[in-house]
Amino acid sequence: MSSHLRTPRPALTEPRAVRVALMTVAMAFVGLFLVVPFVFIFVEAFRNGAQAYVEAIKAPEAVAAIWLTLVVAVLCVPANAVFGIAAAWAITRFDFRGKRLLTTLIDLPFAVSPVVAGLIFVQLFGRQGWFGPWLFDHDIKIIFAVPGIVLATIFVSFPFVARELIAVMEASGREEEEAASLLGANGWQMFRRVTLPNVKWALLSGIILCSARAMGEFGAVSVVSGRIRGETTTMPIQVEILYNEYAYQASFALASLLALVAVATLVMQAIVEHRGEHRGQSVAATASAAPTGAESPL
Repeated sequence: MSSHLRTPRPALTEPRAVRVALMTVAMAFVGLFLVVPFVFIFVEAFRNGAQAYVEAIKAPEAVAAIWLTLVVAVLCVPANAVFGIAAAWAITRFDFRGKRLLTTLIDLPFAVSPVVAGLIFVQLFGRQGWFGPWLFDHDIKIIFAVPGIVLATIFVSFPFVARELIAVMEASGREEEEAASLLGANGWQMFRRVTLPNVKWALLSGIILCSARAMGEFGAVSVVSGRIRGETTTMPIQVEILYNEYAYQASFALASLLALVAVATLVMQAIVEHRGEHRGQSVAATASAAPTGAESPL
């Protein structure tokens, strides 16, 4: 690699004692608040042996909770991916009235408590809510049923895909899409051949984060689910129910699955970010090595 592509590492001017102190504080914080609780979950999950662990996971109510959690994630993630792509495309590629408001509203689930979000859906679709009487007359059940869980989960998890895409698409600019348009590409061809290759790693990163949030959501789901055992209890809700019934080993066994999901999310996120950074470096290297008057491949 030529020398002009190498970025020199900045010199550290802080005293060694300061660097050691900062690293020690950071590692101690991570160990105390992340590693220790994580290890504790698995210690408690296997306290009575592997056989008891397997039996707790195979319990009918646990299986129902696992299945419902997966179903909710499968329904929520594609919906949020479609919304995220549409919102990111609109915000970064067009200028329109209300653009700033849309950008602000995307962050709303980060500012609103999940419990409050659940209460909003209860007020909208509950028996005494705005649409409750009409839904009851037509025998449509949303609150205390799977549709309510899906709606609440979509609400709390929809910013993740959009936010990942908006950052990348703003950084990449509009030049490539404009060049493709001048060459006669339609909207679908522009998205498939130009935009998607540039944002695929950001899209995958957003999907991973959205999936993790959908499977781990507790507050909003707790309000709208009604906690009907074997029917409307997701994994986080079932963990709390078992813990409140003093079934500690079964509770931690189910919690360990959520912990594994968290670890898998971190690993996949790290891989995706590494691949995205590698691609960005490759593109930058290609651009810097290209002659000034080189024609666009489009």
